[in-house]
Amino acid sequence: MCLGIPGKVLSFEEGPLRLGRVAFGDVVKEVSLAFVPEAGLGDYVVVHAGTAIEVIDEEAAMRVFETFAELDASLAEGDA
Repeated sequence: MCLGIPGKVLSFEEGPLRLGRVAFGDVVKEVSLAFVPEAGLGDYVVVHAGTAIEVIDEEAAMRVFETFAELDASLAEGDA
């Protein structure tokens, strides 16, 4: 099983390997954008193992974030 996490493209640089800075909430990481040449500033991308594998729309990204928040709340209730 693999897990891809949505993040927002903050910047990118063209080169032999297209790299970008992608925000995952408060965490910003450098990821490869080589597989998503169409990704631009402000786009949401799904990142797996440091590589963006798909561009998704903001609505889809927000649904994932909401699901993560629900899961986190559910797990917190289980700890109480």
